[in-house]
Amino acid sequence: MKHARELFKKPTPQIRQPAAEDGAAIWELVRACKPLDENSMYCNLLQCDHFKDTCVVAELDGEIVGWVSAYVLPYDPETVFVWQVAVAEKARGLGLGTVMLSALLKRDACRDVTSLQTTITRDNAASWALFRKFSKSRDAILKSQPYFTQAQHFKDRHSTEYMVTIDLPQAAKLAA
Repeated sequence: MKHARELFKKPTPQIRQPAAEDGAAIWELVRACKPLDENSMYCNLLQCDHFKDTCVVAELDGEIVGWVSAYVLPYDPETVFVWQVAVAEKARGLGLGTVMLSALLKRDACRDVTSLQTTITRDNAASWALFRKFSKSRDAILKSQPYFTQAQHFKDRHSTEYMVTIDLPQAAKLAA
């Protein structure tokens, strides 16, 4: 007979670097996570291969249930830009987004990073909640401002993307 704690234990996803073989599964995950913009499968494959040092996969029972795509800005090695965070419906509520972002900051590729940036549309409540929670957990201030605007950059075909910047206090970065 199982102990009561075992019956209520939440599953723990494995956090790891992506591999090229993960590209198709990541593409499917992103497609299922509206309102995220879909990239081509080839784009996700390249992210898994070329940017594996700054991307994160969460796997549960052999299934990819979480994805962070990110890269260190080529003109600013102290800033990591988070392109997308996707969490499968069955893995929501586990704090997986925050866990994956923390794992990203622990990578050697992010050793010089002092700032995290991402863009979010105003209507993406889940992303705003994630990055506010992440910022608060590091005692950091979240700043946002319009970046790519609906009229100027998207010709009214996409909502304005707000640049979110979280300056990471060094002590919080080390504890990440």
